[in-house]
Amino acid sequence: MDYKFIVFNAARDNNLAQLKATLYNKSSSEVSSLISAKVNGATPLVISCRNGHYDIVEYLLTKCRANVEQVGSVSFDGEPIEDAPPLWCAAAAGHLGIVKMLVRRGANVNSTTRTNSTPLRAACFDGHYEIVKYLVHHGADFEVANRHGHTCLMIACYKGHFRIAQYLLSLSADVNRCSVKGNTALHDCAESGSLQILQLLLKHGATMDVDYYGMTPLLAASVTGHMPIVEHLITLPCVSRESRIHALELLGATYVDRKRDMAAALSLWRRALEERSLDPPLEKKVQEPVPAYEMVREVTSVEELEEMVLDPDEMRMQALVIRQRILGPTHPDTSYYIRFRGAHYADAGRFDRCIELWSYALTMQQKILQPLSPMTQSSLLSFAELFSFMLVEAGRLLPRGRVVPPIEADGMLTIFYKAVNEVERGQAFTLEQQKDQQQPQKQLPAADKSPSCSASSSASSSSSTTLLSAHQHDCNHDPNALSRTMISAIHIGCLLSSLLDTDALNPEMRRQVMGALYRLNRLKVRVRFDRTALHYACYREGTLAGRYPSCQFPSVTLAKALLEVGADPNAIDEAGNTPLHLATMQPYVEPLSHILLEGGAHLDTKNYAGETFESLLAPTPMHKVIDPMKYTTLACLAARTIKKHDIRYEGTVPATLYEFIELH
Repeated sequence: MDYKFIVFNAARDNNLAQLKATLYNKSSSEVSSLISAKVNGATPLVISCRNGHYDIVEYLLTKCRANVEQVGSVSFDGEPIEDAPPLWCAAAAGHLGIVKMLVRRGANVNSTTRTNSTPLRAACFDGHYEIVKYLVHHGADFEVANRHGHTCLMIACYKGHFRIAQYLLSLSADVNRCSVKGNTALHDCAESGSLQILQLLLKHGATMDVDYYGMTPLLAASVTGHMPIVEHLITLPCVSRESRIHALELLGATYVDRKRDMAAALSLWRRALEERSLDPPLEKKVQEPVPAYEMVREVTSVEELEEMVLDPDEMRMQALVIRQRILGPTHPDTSYYIRFRGAHYADAGRFDRCIELWSYALTMQQKILQPLSPMTQSSLLSFAELFSFMLVEAGRLLPRGRVVPPIEADGMLTIFYKAVNEVERGQAFTLEQQKDQQQPQKQLPAADKSPSCSASSSASSSSSTTLLSAHQHDCNHDPNALSRTMISAIHIGCLLSSLLDTDALNPEMRRQVMGALYRLNRLKVRVRFDRTALHYACYREGTLAGRYPSCQFPSVTLAKALLEVGADPNAIDEAGNTPLHLATMQPYVEPLSHILLEGGAHLDTKNYAGETFESLLAPTPMHKVIDPMKYTTLACLAARTIKKHDIRYEGTVPATLYEFIELH
């Protein structure tokens, strides 16, 4: 009987009688072992603190002498929290009595989770005011920030907890402290929409600083659509006339896209134009027309604005143009809303407009953002899903009488080129990072170790340098970014390969598809489980967009195309499996295995578990799938004989044959 599960379940379910009965007559070492054991990452003390079981916690601490600092994994709102101390769990869940008990028993009020979140920050997050006061009174440091640089004041402002923000400010919490990406509590408040807290922050000396994306709190409120905050901030003496105009213009764009309120947007844009016309007039820096925006130019007069009233689609394009001018192409919201608008076109059956906008956003991302940016990864995945949907649903009637059109192969090929290009960029970037990590790190001066914010900066200071540094912070800590990008590229290549033997591709386009697949294959990028693109083509679990059969693996057409461009049929993954091993676990095993064997796969190769194609097929006889005599070579038989009789071959046969022999 495994007592650790009984003890854990009793603590989790608040069954004190069962807990006592299970631990009765156990030695102190046995008790210590049981209450320190983890189930699903959590100890009995951690889970009982999380669930608010006061009597269980008291028993574990007083009778069982549980370690008050032993961390564990718990879940809040579906999000896993790693290395959470018991006090953090109780504070986050709002159990004041347990918090007091833990502190009395010596719990460290400034202990942190893996992400450097303190119990005080956890209490601030969910608005547990009494716990906040108690922890501060017992020495909790309200200036300890988590790994993103977010302080207790910032999170209280973002979550809209007025009393907690007021209390922290009364203790002289740093009102203008910056996070890793340069935002302050005022930014958080502007994004969340609490005018009352915003006024409180301003009263305590909060300044209109600029974050790493070039955003002031005023622009942050405009982007998120909080009109009362915008209206309040534009009255402040420190806000320039140009900043007021930008805020009104951007808020209007937000009302078009997020709130679908065209009337409010027109009113805001009219106010901005009227403000521009005041003496001295402020000219608008009109951008060059963009084909993806249907060459729409920004309106420069009230008369032009009134002409646009009857054309909602032009207003939507106007919103994209305004947002790109004010935020710049580097801001995440710029490409987000381009993709957002494209998705709406797709929902309405306008797939051509969707592809045009998404392609423009992807081009923008690859031109400006660092390789393997999360936004670029997301764009490529969206294309894989869109193309899959269009191939499967072509001809289906959509709402409003529209029909899913047949996919245009040249458009898909263009995106495949971009996907392959991103893998190439990402591979070079990853190699460069690895070189940098091997170099000795230079010690930065103290002044350079923390981000600084300047109140004198303007919104126009949003530059590629600042945004790229922020994205570099994201990418540097994501070892799977290249793998995910490669997988998206493989999926788009899979869709194109399905058209290779159809009329959808003329000979020149077929040559271009094969050329792009050749470029992708020669990079030799490995993905999950150290698998090649050919492994993925032969394995069902590689499917990324599982809703759409046209993009499901295994793919006979993709495997055939990859072999044609030089993919290694005998490459092995981390378990020693070749693509042929994986093919045995899939449907289409017969055509897939024939293609691999015709392409040079060895029939009798063993993986690290000693399994072969034949043993993995069992109980299906191999001759029912393929003709073993056709694919068994004299070289394979010789290698098997050498291995079977444990013959020493080093120095007898050429060294180039060693690997071949070991495969058998």
